Amino acid sequence: MKKDFYEILGTTKSASEAEIKKAYRKKAIEFHPDKNPGDKAAEENFKKCAEAYEILSDPQKKQKYDQYGHQAFEAGNGGGGFQGGGMNMEDIFSQFGDIFGGGGFGGFGGNSGGQRRAKGSNLRIKVKLTLSEIANGVEKKVKVKRKIQAPGVRYKTCSTCNGQGQVMRVTNTILGRMQSASTCPTCGGAGQIIESKPANADSQGMLLEDETVSIKIPAGVVDGMQLKVSSKGNDAPGNGIPGDLIVAIEEQEHEFLKREGENLHYDLYISYPEAILGASKDIDAVNGKVRIKLEEGIQSGKILRLKGKGIPSLNSYGNGDLLVHINVWTPKTLSKEQRQFFEKSINDDNFTPHPEKTDKSFFEKVKDMFS
Repeated sequence: MKKDFYEILGTTKSASEAEIKKAYRKKAIEFHPDKNPGDKAAEENFKKCAEAYEILSDPQKKQKYDQYGHQAFEAGNGGGGFQGGGMNMEDIFSQFGDIFGGGGFGGFGGNSGGQRRAKGSNLRIKVKLTLSEIANGVEKKVKVKRKIQAPGVRYKTCSTCNGQGQVMRVTNTILGRMQSASTCPTCGGAGQIIESKPANADSQGMLLEDETVSIKIPAGVVDGMQLKVSSKGNDAPGNGIPGDLIVAIEEQEHEFLKREGENLHYDLYISYPEAILGASKDIDAVNGKVRIKLEEGIQSGKILRLKGKGIPSLNSYGNGDLLVHINVWTPKTLSKEQRQFFEKSINDDNFTPHPEKTDKSFFEKVKDMFS
């Protein structure tokens, strides 16, 4: 069963006409096809919002909807829905003259005035990045196989939809006769069909070719993030526009560094003599080695924070930090002399733990780490 219209717009039955209008405007901006090119889910949500607004903005239709409920509404329409409020995409965009105050949509909806051009399918690839590449940003060149229009292919206007890419149908519903649009079955929404094509082209007049695409990846991306390279997907038949290349980021694990957002963690193991006497140590940072100084008597579990040595923020809010976790390494075997030394020291007050109030517990350190 479809979502209730109030739920789709994020409002309630008690909402006023102005509140319904405001809710629809917000949802329409969020899911507008020109703001989410190639995103079928966003387009479907966009149509559902238009469907909901068409009913709830009309006092008579709203009254019937409130009286009979959503189940009765669906039953009256044969359970098929309205495909965007019983309107095609042009009809939906025509609502914006009222919703957005005179025909504009904040720079979107550039195709709302006429035939909507078909768009080619998107391509998807994965790009593996090292932590250093993520920290500094990188330009990658990748080879993709994409469909392009074959030279010499000719198209003609589809006679089924007259070049609109959609066919209309009228259904009787509980709210009256409603008109809805669906993709043209003959041309698949392209508005054109092939008149002639080269022998080596496929049924849509396309050829599969390799192309090297340059991808600029900004610093601070995260594993699983998707970037879009416009117009580097498959071509669309006829006068359509190419799809996009969707690039999924895959972060390669670093040998020593662990990432947590923009911060990096490094486990530094030191010996008892180094912990007692202090030492200078070279550690791995994202852009090479960094030397740090350990004070005498440093405790296991202490965390040293190196400001700005982490990953840059994707939103240009500066760099994260490098957190160095001190671990005092306990030897598993001792020589006779070493064992005698520690046996003599076991009751030595200097070797008895005397934690100071400023020494934080393990749980306090974990709390600080995530605060």
